[in-house]
Amino acid sequence: MIEARGLTKRYGELLAVQDVSFEVGRGEVVGFLGPNGAGKTTIMRILTGFLPATDGTAVIAGHDIFEDPLAARRSVGYLPESPPLYPEMDVASYLRYVARLKDVPRARVREAVDRAIERCGLHGVHRRVIGTLSKGYRQRVGVAQAIVHEPPVLILDEPTVGLDPIQIREIRALIGELASGGAEARQTVILSTHILAEVEAICRRVILIHAGRKVLDGPLGELTQGGQRLEDVFTRVTLGAEGAAPEASA
Repeated sequence: MIEARGLTKRYGELLAVQDVSFEVGRGEVVGFLGPNGAGKTTIMRILTGFLPATDGTAVIAGHDIFEDPLAARRSVGYLPESPPLYPEMDVASYLRYVARLKDVPRARVREAVDRAIERCGLHGVHRRVIGTLSKGYRQRVGVAQAIVHEPPVLILDEPTVGLDPIQIREIRALIGELASGGAEARQTVILSTHILAEVEAICRRVILIHAGRKVLDGPLGELTQGGQRLEDVFTRVTLGAEGAAPEASA
C-alpha cells in the first residue's frame, strides 16, 4: 500500500532526509520512530503530499504522489500532531465539511460522516462544538477527519499526545480496529510516536529513522526477542553504540 523509493529532502545545505526506502503492506500497523529532528515528520509530509521530495518518489495505494498527486492524496488519511480542527464548528458539521474537501460524493457525505462518527465513538458529542470537547474527544475528531473518506492508508503523528491513560487506551483500541477489518476493509497505518510502550501495544513492525536515514526496519517480535526492550533497541541504535541491532528486512 505504501512504497517509498529513495526519498531525499534538502533545505538549502541541510539534508533532512537521505535516500529512505521502505514498503508497507495492507493492514500493517508500523511504528515510525526516531529522535526529534530525525526526519520522521518530513517523510510523513512527503507521503501525504504536503511537501515535495528533492529526490525519490512514493506510491500510495498504486498512485505515484508526483505523477498522480490527487489520487494519492485521496488514498491517505493524515492526523498531524496538532489536528486541523475548527473549534467553532460542531463535530458533525466539521466532518461534513472535511468530507466535501476530500471529494466524497455528495450523495455519500451523510453516510461517510455517520460511519466516521460511529467508528470513532463520537455519537454522544456529534452535535457539540469542537472547542468545548475534552482533549480525548478532540483527538477522536482528528482521527474521524482522517478516515471520513475511507482511505486505505492512515498516517498518524503522535495520536495520543497529551491524553490521560484511559483516553490513550481508547485511541489505541480505535487504531487497532481500523487495521483489523476484513481483507478489503483493513487500513494500513503508519504510527509516529515517542511513546515506545504504545508501539509495543499496537505495532507489529518498527521503522527507525535517525539523522535522516532509515537505520532499522524489522518485526517487533524479532527486535525484542530474548527479553530485550524496545527502549534498549532504540537507544542502542540511535546512539550508535557497539553491538547495535542490525537492520532487518520485514
